[in-house]
Amino acid sequence: MSRSDPRLPATLHRAPAQAVVIGASAGGVHALLMLLAELPANYGLPIVVVLHVPEDRNSELAEVFRLRTALRVKEADNREFLQAGTLYFAAPGYHLSVERDRSFSFSREEPLHYSRPSIDILFESAADVFGAGLVGVLLTGASHDGAAGLASIKRSGGLTVVQNPADAQVPTMPEAALALFEPDLVLALPAIRTLLTELNRRPC
Repeated sequence: MSRSDPRLPATLHRAPAQAVVIGASAGGVHALLMLLAELPANYGLPIVVVLHVPEDRNSELAEVFRLRTALRVKEADNREFLQAGTLYFAAPGYHLSVERDRSFSFSREEPLHYSRPSIDILFESAADVFGAGLVGVLLTGASHDGAAGLASIKRSGGLTVVQNPADAQVPTMPEAALALFEPDLVLALPAIRTLLTELNRRPC
């Protein structure tokens, strides 16, 4: 049975967290604002977000969130190294991966689940790099993107979190993950926010 407790017991996640990856689609802006608005500027982990946006227009996500959180916020750049206390958004039109040296890389491979960037590609690449030190969070959305990637994080020993479908604006994405495997935690947004805060209190 997946846990609904927002605390992070050692038996659930033994390795110190090194990075957080978050995937969302429809309803994701509201959900992310709830999760991230109160995190401090000295947050001890990098947070990387894929939020599905149309490829044919510039993303304004970094600008929107820069005004609403103390974190450093930016669109991820190709070959940029991840830094703690920074919230990165994937650029539209490119898949975003994490390389072994903990830098980002872009690719123009075909869309996955009709999406580019793909949540699965980010999650799977980050799982290969961070292993048990990765925390993956899958939020509201209208596709199946992210389910397989979150399962990869689980297999690598990372902590897997799915938004409770009853709490999601669009439950398709969380439901797809729950149909595929059993995540560590199934939580409503306030509990996920508490969890992210708790991660910052643990040694990183």
